[in-house]
Amino acid sequence: MPLPRTGTTTVSATGNLAAAGQRARRARILDASVVLASKGGYDAVQMRMVAGQAGVALGTLYRYFPSKVHLLVSALARELEQSEERLGRVPGATPDERILFVLGRITQAMQRSPMLTEAMTRAFMFADPSAAAEVNEVASLLERMLTRAIHEGQPTPEESAVARIIGDVWLSNLVAWVTRRASANDVSEHLELAVRLLVR
Repeated sequence: MPLPRTGTTTVSATGNLAAAGQRARRARILDASVVLASKGGYDAVQMRMVAGQAGVALGTLYRYFPSKVHLLVSALARELEQSEERLGRVPGATPDERILFVLGRITQAMQRSPMLTEAMTRAFMFADPSAAAEVNEVASLLERMLTRAIHEGQPTPEESAVARIIGDVWLSNLVAWVTRRASANDVSEHLELAVRLLVR
């Protein structure tokens, strides 16, 4: 006589549906923040407006993102993830050429939407220790993209350190561009100099 089913499959399916719903809700929230930031920059991203546009309760929004800073730094991480997906195979005969290609593509994408970039960059600058996980995600994404540009496979500790430094240089130049202390050409020149000095 067969044993009765315990319902494990049903519980698992229900859990998967719940997780998918949470991912979709999170994506809607990020989409809403990007739309608002693209139109009005940092100040235009008001949590109540984000919740309304995303179709979620304000309390639900705060469970996903405790503050506007958390929300916009997470949006920056998603922008980098999408840039990574679009990159595909990185052209270039040498590591420095490939790194400059990656940085160029990311920078051009950011410069095409200056209000959104201003919002995400300001949030990154304002982030306090409570947003350490979101900030670290941005840093990890940059490091991963740059070490893959150096070569496929497991990076050496030195390659990881070089990628982190270049990522820091990129972020500081992004801040300079957003605050109008550097032009787009200045950013390109600074990045090229840093990469040429660090990558052999």
